[in-house]
Amino acid sequence: MADETHEFQTDAGGDAGASTTYPQQCSALRKNGHVVIKGRPCKIVDMSTSKTGKHGHAKVHLVALDIFTGKKLEDLSPSTHNMDVPFVKRTEYQLLNIDDGFLNLMNENGDSKDDVKLPDGELGDRIQTMFDDGKDCNVIILAAMGEECAMDVKEAPKGN
Repeated sequence: MADETHEFQTDAGGDAGASTTYPQQCSALRKNGHVVIKGRPCKIVDMSTSKTGKHGHAKVHLVALDIFTGKKLEDLSPSTHNMDVPFVKRTEYQLLNIDDGFLNLMNENGDSKDDVKLPDGELGDRIQTMFDDGKDCNVIILAAMGEECAMDVKEAPKGN
């Protein structure tokens, strides 16, 4: 048994196999934390635990909102089971331009990014208005599980 060899296939072009999620026991999840429900990255808005019954485990009832669509999702799972938790990354970018409904952004390293859509609704209106008023603004982009969207905008601090 000790002389077994394992072959691991690697992805030549990409993120070196970095996972978009990690497992966490249900009982360790917390309100305002993140979880994957039905394959979607969600923020937990409510959770409750039921007591163990005659048969089985304590159950955790999760109510969560999809972080990209805002849709409400629910899940009921034994507290001892693992659930996937998405790696969620917040990055602040400087807004350079708005072109054909897409944001033209730049990070602090000077790398540009132009594949994020101008969001619909109130946030999109705020970004557009700040841009039209000639204000320097930073857009916060939330990324999880291969998806990205603008989450917030704020006026950039004035440099000296």
